[in-house]
Amino acid sequence: MTSVIESEEHKALRSAVSALGRRYGRDYLARTITEGRHPTELWSEAGKLGYLGVNLPEEYGGGGGGIAELSIVLEELGAAGSPLLMLVVSPAICGTVISRFGTEEQKRRWLPGLADGSRTMAFGITEPDAGSNSHRITTTARRDGADWLLTGRKVFVSGVDQADATLIVGRTEDARTGSLKPCLFIVPRDADGFSRNPIDMELNAAEKQFELVLDDVRLPAAALVGDEDAGLLQLFAGLNPERIMTAAFAVGMGRYALSKAIEYARDRTVWKAPIGAHQAIAHPLAQAHIDLELARLMMQKAAHLYDRGDDAGAGEAANMAKYAAGEACVKAVDQAVHTLGGNGLTREFGLASLITAARVARIAPVSREMILNYVSHQTLGLPKSY
Repeated sequence: MTSVIESEEHKALRSAVSALGRRYGRDYLARTITEGRHPTELWSEAGKLGYLGVNLPEEYGGGGGGIAELSIVLEELGAAGSPLLMLVVSPAICGTVISRFGTEEQKRRWLPGLADGSRTMAFGITEPDAGSNSHRITTTARRDGADWLLTGRKVFVSGVDQADATLIVGRTEDARTGSLKPCLFIVPRDADGFSRNPIDMELNAAEKQFELVLDDVRLPAAALVGDEDAGLLQLFAGLNPERIMTAAFAVGMGRYALSKAIEYARDRTVWKAPIGAHQAIAHPLAQAHIDLELARLMMQKAAHLYDRGDDAGAGEAANMAKYAAGEACVKAVDQAVHTLGGNGLTREFGLASLITAARVARIAPVSREMILNYVSHQTLGLPKSY
C-alpha cells in the first residue's frame, strides 16, 4: 500500500521544480504562445536539471525514478503557471514504452535525448473514425520483405512540429488468427510519405495539434518497438502513464487557478471586508481545494501502482485519477474566474484562457464517459451496452 505521506525526496523534488516554475511563470508561457513558439528555454533548463527524464533508467541518462516523480514535475510546473504538455508525451508515454519494451539499440538511441530534453518524441494513436479505440484503428502496418509499410491517418497529435520522431500505433495481421492487433512504430519526422497538417484550434497552447498522413511509409524492421505479439500490453504501458500525467496536468492547473483566486479574495475589499471573508466566496474555494487534494491522492496511488509493476491495478487507478482531476480542475478554474468577476475574464489576470484549457483534461486522452464505462464494466462488473 502506498504511503499517504510524501517522502522527503519527493518533497525536495516538488520544492525544486516549484522554484524553477516560478522563475518562468504564467507570463513566460503566455509570451511564448503569443509569439507562436515553443517554451524551449524552460524545456531545456528542466532537461539540464534532470527533471524531464526523472522517470527514465539511470543507465540511459535518466533519474531512475518513475511516473510518481515525473507527475510531481508536471504538477508543480502547472501550479506555477507554466506546465509543459510534452512531458505527458515524450518522457511519460514514449520514454516509458521504449525503456520497457525497446531494443538495446532503441534505448541507446532515444532515451538519453528524451531524458535531457535534446530530443522529443510525439505519440500518434487517435484517428478520425476511431478516437482512441485501439480495436478500430485503421492505420495498418504490413510487411514488405524485411521492411514495414505504414498507411493511415492520425489526428490531434501534439507537438509533431518539434518532435524528432512520432511513436505511431498501427495494426498488423496476426499470422495465427488473421485478426488485426496493435503495434508500435518509431517514425522519423523526415520519413518519405509522412506528412503533417496543423489543426486550427481555439485552444491557446504552446504545443500545437496536427493531423498526420502516412502514405506507404517504409520503415526498417528496427522501427518496431517490442514484440509484435505483445500488442495491448505494450500499448497500455504508455496509456496508463498518459492518464496519470494528464491528472498531474489538471491538478497543477487547478492549483494555479485556485491560488490566483485566493490571492484576489484576500485583497479585494468590498464594504470594508475582504470578499474572502464571505462564505459565498470562501466555501466554494475550500471545496475546490478539497477536490484537487483528493484527485492528487488518487493520482499518487495510480503512480505508485504503476511504478511497482501492478499494471492492472494502475489501469483502474489511473482512469479514476484522470477523471477526478479533470472534474476538479474544471471546477477550480470556473470558481476562480467567478471569484474575480469581470477581472477573471481580463488578460491581466490570465485566468480566462484556462476555461478552455481546463476542459482538455475532461476530454483527453479519453473522455470522462469512457472512463465511467471502464469503471462500470471492469470494476463493478456491469454489462456493456456496446
